[in-house]
Amino acid sequence: MGSKALFFFALLSFSAVSLRQAFAENEEEPGLMMNFYRDTCPQAEEIITEQVRLLYKRHKNTAFSWLRNIFHDCAVQVNFFLPFFFLYFFLFKDLHVFLMCLVFVVGFKSCDASLLLDSTRRSLSEKETDRSFGMRNFRYIETIKEAVERECPGVVSCADILVLSARDGIVSLGGPYIPLKTGRRDGRKSRADILEEYLPDHNESMSAVLDRFASMGIDTPGVVALLGAHSVGRTHCVKLVHRLYPEVDPAFNPDHIDHMLHKCPDPIPDPKAVQYVRNDRGTPMVLDNNYYRNILDNKGLLLVDHQLAVDKRTKPYVKKMAKSQDYFFKEFSRAITLLSENNPLTGTQGEIRKQCNLANKLH
Repeated sequence: MGSKALFFFALLSFSAVSLRQAFAENEEEPGLMMNFYRDTCPQAEEIITEQVRLLYKRHKNTAFSWLRNIFHDCAVQVNFFLPFFFLYFFLFKDLHVFLMCLVFVVGFKSCDASLLLDSTRRSLSEKETDRSFGMRNFRYIETIKEAVERECPGVVSCADILVLSARDGIVSLGGPYIPLKTGRRDGRKSRADILEEYLPDHNESMSAVLDRFASMGIDTPGVVALLGAHSVGRTHCVKLVHRLYPEVDPAFNPDHIDHMLHKCPDPIPDPKAVQYVRNDRGTPMVLDNNYYRNILDNKGLLLVDHQLAVDKRTKPYVKKMAKSQDYFFKEFSRAITLLSENNPLTGTQGEIRKQCNLANKLH
C-alpha cells in the first residue's frame, strides 16, 4: 500500500478514535433504557398504549402499519464515515484503495423516525419511495404525538413513539407483549437515497435477505420469526402479479391459485386501485404461527415467503415455528428487540421533533 493510502488510513484511524472517544464521553448520558421517561414524562408509555388501543378500535389496519413502520425505520442505517472515503478518492484518485476503504465501516445510525419526515425541496422522503408502497396511517402517529405533547411538551421523541406503537400494535393483533427500551432521539433528515442499500426486498435471494439482517445482528431464526409478521395484513397485487402472469408460478398450491387470480385479475394492476390478497386467509387479523403452516403448504404470496419454506437454512426454523407458537413468539420478541435497538440516536444526538413529519428547523 502506498504512502498516500497509509496517510489516509492514519487519518481515518485518528478520526475513528476521536469518534469513539466522543461516544465514550456520551456514555455518561442516558442511552436506551427501560422506562426512560419515568422522571420527565411518567405517563408517556401509558398515553401511547391508550392511543394505540383507541386507534385500533376505530381503524383496525393501524396495527399493521405500526408493525411495518418499525421495520422500515430501524432497518435503514447511515454510514458516518462515507465522507472520509470520498475525501480520499477526491484527494488521491486511487479507486482500488477507495473500494477497499468502503469495507471499513465504523458508524451507523437508524431508528430515528426518519421514515416519518415529509419530502422537502431538497430531498425525497422515505415514505414516498417505491419501497414504501402501501404504507399508510402516518397521520395517526401524529395523533399519538399530539396526545403525548399535551402531557409533556418537547420530551418524547417520535422515534420512541414509532417503536412503542409497534410494540402495542403487536399486542392488539394477539401477539406477545415485548418490553422495549426507550431514549431514542429524532433524526433531521430522511434517507430515501439509501433505502435500496439496506431494506431487504421480497424478490431478493434468501442469501441476500439473511445477509442484510445479519448486518443488524439478527440471525437466521430471528429472520424467520420477523417474516412471521406476514401472518397479518395484505399483499398488494402490484407486488404479486409477477408470480401470476404471464404464467402462474408452479410453486403455488393449486388450491390457492383461483383465489389469487380473482383478487388480482389484471396483469398490470393500477397502483392507485386497492387490489390485494390477504396474507393469511385463515386468521388475517391475528399475529400467529399459521403463516408458517401456510408457507409449508405452498401458500406464501411473496417470493421471500416461498424461499423461507424451502431454503435449507431457514426451513428447519419454519417447521419449528409451525409446530410451536410459543417458539415463534420467543424468537419474534427477540428479533423485534434487536431491530428496535439497531443503533439509534441517543443522548444529545438528533433532536426531539415538535411534529413527527417535520424537522424542527422547518417547523
